[in-house]
Amino acid sequence: MELAKARSDPPSAWRIDKLKWASQSFSGNGAALEGGRWNPPHARVIYLSEHLSMAAMEKLVHLPKPLSARVAFVKIPVWFDPGLVEKWDVETLPENWMVKPVPASTQRLGATWLREQRSAILQVPSAIISLENNFLLNPLHPDFSRIKIGKPEPFAFDPRLLIVEQ
Repeated sequence: MELAKARSDPPSAWRIDKLKWASQSFSGNGAALEGGRWNPPHARVIYLSEHLSMAAMEKLVHLPKPLSARVAFVKIPVWFDPGLVEKWDVETLPENWMVKPVPASTQRLGATWLREQRSAILQVPSAIISLENNFLLNPLHPDFSRIKIGKPEPFAFDPRLLIVEQ
């Protein structure tokens, strides 16, 4: 993983994280704690979104409510070569891929992708809006070092989106 210098080209993807976790945002440890839609517990993976707005929605749906107004967030831009990406289309996924709780079938698919190391990055549709894309990064893939990570910058959710305790 290389910290990107100032860049003029738009990021390939975004991650929003709590400021207190910013130094660990690209370890994959957070997703490994409980697992996610595309990874079982103990499988390290990093979730990103193609657009900052989708990254915000993805973060919001996973935050505990009520959220303290004192919680600080950061946005982190990421750049990568499209050649590092394997893409999964909605048509190829299990019929129940969007349900909550997440099905074991999607976790198995992600675990296989991680184990086989077919690519450093996996593009999947968002379960919130399936026409939008999310990306999974495999921190153990040999090409992970080719992914450029930008500097964390402050990010604030519009308070109208939050159920906030003061």
